[in-house]
Amino acid sequence: MNKTKMQANKQSTVWRGRLQAMLLTVTMTATVMTAWLGPVNVAQAQAATAGTGTAIQQGVATTQQSTVQPAPADKARTYPQAMADWTSWIKDNAYALDSIEPEKIEFGSGTIAKKEFDDLQMLKPLLQSKRIVYLGESTHGAAQFNSAKTRLIQFLHQEMGYNVLAFESGLGDVAAAQGKLTSGTVEEAMKQSIFPVWWTEETLPLFHYMKDTQSQKQPLRMAGFDMQDYKFKVEEWLNDEGLIKEVQQAEKNLREARDDLKAYQKVKPNAIKTFEKVKQQVKPSAERLKKVYPDEPHIVKLMERALKVKIDVINEYNELSIRGGIDAKQGKYDTILQSFAWRDKMMAANLVWLAEEVYPTEKIIVWAHNDHIRKAHSEVEGTPYTVKFMGELMPEDYKKYSYVLGLYMASGETADNGGNKVDVAKLEQGSMESILSASNQPYTFLDLRYQRETRGNSWMFEPVSTYSWGYIPESMNVREQYDGMLLIDKVQAPKYVK
Repeated sequence: MNKTKMQANKQSTVWRGRLQAMLLTVTMTATVMTAWLGPVNVAQAQAATAGTGTAIQQGVATTQQSTVQPAPADKARTYPQAMADWTSWIKDNAYALDSIEPEKIEFGSGTIAKKEFDDLQMLKPLLQSKRIVYLGESTHGAAQFNSAKTRLIQFLHQEMGYNVLAFESGLGDVAAAQGKLTSGTVEEAMKQSIFPVWWTEETLPLFHYMKDTQSQKQPLRMAGFDMQDYKFKVEEWLNDEGLIKEVQQAEKNLREARDDLKAYQKVKPNAIKTFEKVKQQVKPSAERLKKVYPDEPHIVKLMERALKVKIDVINEYNELSIRGGIDAKQGKYDTILQSFAWRDKMMAANLVWLAEEVYPTEKIIVWAHNDHIRKAHSEVEGTPYTVKFMGELMPEDYKKYSYVLGLYMASGETADNGGNKVDVAKLEQGSMESILSASNQPYTFLDLRYQRETRGNSWMFEPVSTYSWGYIPESMNVREQYDGMLLIDKVQAPKYVK
């Protein structure tokens, strides 16, 4: 086999792996077919991260003057010299977190002791003017990611006033679960709100924390921004038996036609009419909705939006998804990529709507895969470059006042969206993960946003290799994609709650 053909086959394998990983996310619900802007204190942020370094010693970040100097213009480095410079710079500038385990609320206080967050205080100057903090993950199947994000959420809520947690999960599903948060169990809340990929023992502490805060003056409330709803039922609040039967029949028809384009086109018009009628019943049913979902003060507005999105999904997305599935079997991926773009365009619209119409004065935390939150996803090599995902589609003001944190791992074992265990690929020398690993710490945080280019951090200003899902190779300018990175040295597959 000649070299060109071998490269073509390798690229085809990479694309199939990438598309399979993405398809699992997009179609996990296919069985149902379904004015705040603060000033950016750049000087303070730079003083916290760029003017001085943070030497990692015994897991504690200590301040010292950086000794890294820019490379002379007339002298090129060898690759080993560059690696030595990068390693030295990481040791001087990265932060070692003490722990990624969620903290426990002090008995009787309703809060966590401030001293428990000492290792996260360096985030305050970086985030003080940010309205949205995105918490990413390179895979949905890493136990340590769930734990680390939970602890970060606790800190952001308690120490920095972020009172809304927006999940990459159905807008209607999460609204309904928030509405019943205090009356049910935390496991019920988890399963009724977020996608099954996060139904894990490591995620449960987050729902315990949210439930415990509901009695506080500023509780942590959850919201969803995805267009994939499949758990919330209009039967819970709709006081019209005839219309309820119409809904059930429409859902059944959509399920049965999910793989048949002609059959779907036949049942689609009636399904749209049915859910239009349900949407018209939201405002007249306001008191009933508030009674069924007492813990969600915005339930009427959220339910109306969820039904609007559902109608759009039935009208456009489902048919596009069916066409994409047919084309993909023939090796044609343009249509399925269009369905990915449709989903992320809707997620961006939902997130902006939440920020402007539901929580206009609140700061928001976003929980999602790295792919969805990156600032220029379409420029990543190794991913479908024609697709712009949510982070890239957000309005410029939102990008300016946001902080995008990417989570990655250096070794261990993850799980794919089906729960199957997958080994994390061996690190390549010079990759983003290998460079961050020079800290020799289990949990390494590095700010990218407020860095000036020097000899030691030149790697973040140019394309560098990395892994998505722990095994799919990519190349990107990481500083153009993320504002910060958190590397977990070793991960394990989650313990799923069935």
